[in-house]
Amino acid sequence: MPDAADPFALFAAWMAEASAKEINDPNAMTLATATAGGVPSARIVLLKGVDPRGFVFYTNTRSRKGAELTENPAAALLFHWKTLQRQIRIEGRVEHVTDTEADTYYASRPRISRLGAWASIQSRRLGERGELEARLKSYEAEYPGEDIPRPPHWSGYRLLPDYLEFWQDMPFRLHDRTTFTRTADGWTTAKLYP
Repeated sequence: MPDAADPFALFAAWMAEASAKEINDPNAMTLATATAGGVPSARIVLLKGVDPRGFVFYTNTRSRKGAELTENPAAALLFHWKTLQRQIRIEGRVEHVTDTEADTYYASRPRISRLGAWASIQSRRLGERGELEARLKSYEAEYPGEDIPRPPHWSGYRLLPDYLEFWQDMPFRLHDRTTFTRTADGWTTAKLYP
C-alpha cells in the first residue's frame, strides 16, 4: 500500500498496475502547453523518467512544444489508462534536464531514432516525405557507426508538479478524486466531488 501522503508513491503504484495491464504504451501521457499569450496545444509524449523532483520527457527543443515551453514554462500532463478506468492529472513548472541526463537517455535510443533526431526539423512544414528520407540518408552517411552525438536542439524537460489529481472510475459516475497540492511543508491532500 503506497504512502497516502506521497503522490509519487501513489503514482508509482498506479504506473506499475498500468505497466502490467495496459496494452500499449502505459507511459503515454498528454502534454499540454501554452504560448505566452495563453493559446493552448496538446499532444501525446512518452514519460521517460520519474523521481521525487518530477516527470521527464524528451523532444526537439525547437518544436512547437519546445518553443511554447520557452515562452511559458507552465505545463500539464494527463495519463489515461482506459483498461484500469483511471487517470492522473499533473500541473506544474517545467525545467530542462541536465546535459548528462539528456546524453544518457539519447545514447540509449535505437540508432535510427538518434539519426531521426538530426534529420527531423520537428514541427516545420514538410513538402513531401522524400525530403525527410533524404535528410535521414545524409545523416546516416555522416554518422555511419554507433557514435552519434546528441543534437544541440534535442533534450529533455522535467515537469515539477505543484498539483496532482488521481481519478478512479466508480459506479454511477460517482468517481473517486484525490488531489495533492504542494505546500512549503510538503503535500496537502483533499477529495473532490465527482
